[in-house]
Amino acid sequence: FEIAWTHHRGRWSSFRLAMLRFVALALLACGATAWTSPSGLRLFGKPHTRAPSPRSFSTPSMALESPVKDFSVILLAGGVGSRMKAGMPKQFLELRGKPVLMHTLELFLGLDGVKEVVLVVAPEYRDDFKGLADSAPNGAKLVFADPGKERQDSVSNGLDASHAEAPLVCIHDAARPLVTPAEIFSVLRDAMEHGAAVLGVPMKATVKEATPDGEFVVKTVDRSLLWEVQTPQVIKPSLLREGFKKANELNWQVTDDVSIIEQLGLPVKLTAGEYTNIKLTTPDDMQVCDRWGAKSMTRLFGGTGTQATGRPPAGGQPMRTAYADSLCGQ
Repeated sequence: FEIAWTHHRGRWSSFRLAMLRFVALALLACGATAWTSPSGLRLFGKPHTRAPSPRSFSTPSMALESPVKDFSVILLAGGVGSRMKAGMPKQFLELRGKPVLMHTLELFLGLDGVKEVVLVVAPEYRDDFKGLADSAPNGAKLVFADPGKERQDSVSNGLDASHAEAPLVCIHDAARPLVTPAEIFSVLRDAMEHGAAVLGVPMKATVKEATPDGEFVVKTVDRSLLWEVQTPQVIKPSLLREGFKKANELNWQVTDDVSIIEQLGLPVKLTAGEYTNIKLTTPDDMQVCDRWGAKSMTRLFGGTGTQATGRPPAGGQPMRTAYADSLCGQ
């Protein structure tokens, strides 16, 4: 009897251990499914519920010297991100462990030459970012402005909140966290010379003009003359204020910032940027950034490249930076 009971008790203990292991694995699997998407992005809960820890600002943004001093940045973070289908604005989704907006904000606060960053964001999201500028190495300030009904209204609010003596305002989408310091300084340099400049890349896709109903092709457009514009878009404040005055008088509706300068009949310089400066708009965009392969992002800056000079490489060909690599898991 004792031998039989000992054998039975051993089998029961093994069964209990197996069940405990099964329950533990099931709970882990459920937790991973409930809290993260296939790209590893947190989708539920408040976007950011605790104050960010103090930052060292040791990113490559400080490796370059700005061609312009005391410029203002208007960082647009008031969008609702409906195309992302994530239940919250896209700029608050997590990328590599923190909100997209935090990556972009830290980059600009750490830049040489920046006087202030005007964060255009709804009041309910501001508390988590108020202390971020305290450890900025260049003493840059962080101020806030309210989003407007349209993009140009948000930019106008940001301009009103910026300091009056800024030589340039640098307008950027918070949902473009992969812009590089070299790109920013290049477009700043061009805007200082020409009054307005926009970062962009030559169009690579074949473009067709369609009939008004969108059913048939009219012709193939010559893409050699087409550029896909990005941000930053950098403008002298006096020109931007003049443009907004005209826009209000004539009821102009524009979809990007330098369009106002175009409406004034003034030149806008195209600054060669990088194809990787994507705007995170859809879930696919988030996955592209999160999984960017090493093969497409290993052309890092060298002593004679963009990091040393702050200029794009010869011919305007895009290059990647270690900063963008760090966001994309390299």
